[in-house]
Amino acid sequence: MISVQNLERRYARRRVDALRGVSFEVEAGQRFGIVGESGSGKSTLVRLLAALDRPTAGTVSFRGQRIDHLPERKLRFLRRELQIVFQDPMGSLDPRMRVRDIVSEPLGRRSPARVAELLTAVGLPEDAAMRYPHQFSGGQRQRISIARALAPNPSVLVADEPVSALDVTVRAQILDLLNRLVDEFSLTLVFVSHDLGVVRRVCDRVAVMRRGEIVEMGDVEQVYGAPQHEYTRELLAAAPNLPAELARLQGGTDA
Repeated sequence: MISVQNLERRYARRRVDALRGVSFEVEAGQRFGIVGESGSGKSTLVRLLAALDRPTAGTVSFRGQRIDHLPERKLRFLRRELQIVFQDPMGSLDPRMRVRDIVSEPLGRRSPARVAELLTAVGLPEDAAMRYPHQFSGGQRQRISIARALAPNPSVLVADEPVSALDVTVRAQILDLLNRLVDEFSLTLVFVSHDLGVVRRVCDRVAVMRRGEIVEMGDVEQVYGAPQHEYTRELLAAAPNLPAELARLQGGTDA
């Protein structure tokens, strides 16, 4: 579905190499995690995967077609096929638009039936369609963002730190929702996070990034069970235990 080969992104003015020699492939139906701390190159990589920026060197291909050099007018297929859910739903939703118009916007037309279908899919009532983003909680706004991303029926969903701004209870709910929707809509998922614990909950394969490079990559259980790189071990040691944290908040015992 996605192939990245020897990708580099250099910002000459800042004299920064944001990406250096990044290569990986994402198979159709896979749940691929990209994890690393702030400054590791994750956000730059997301922009290149979505053809919102161009690499200094290397290639990005989608379904076997290179997209890294295409002008915007030839990227319409990608804008339908690949959708992004961002970290801050309030920042990505137009506060002046009703939910029905936000969700319909990628379709280019108002479609009440499609909006109702998507709101139900993400766990929101149909009457949410007539309200504005500020009238919802953070978790509900993220559900709206997910509904909007699903509107054009994409094949790939890129989730860029989608739960980092949410409290632990809501975080678990959104992760469970993404898990269900990936199956229900037969999606390929690229999930980006600084938190290895979160990635483990939704992904089956993971790439660990540090300073613009992939330092370790493999099946989730392999990487988590026997990490080969010291940086991966450091991330694992620092990762919170999401189920244990949730159980504590709900009155369970600490683990």
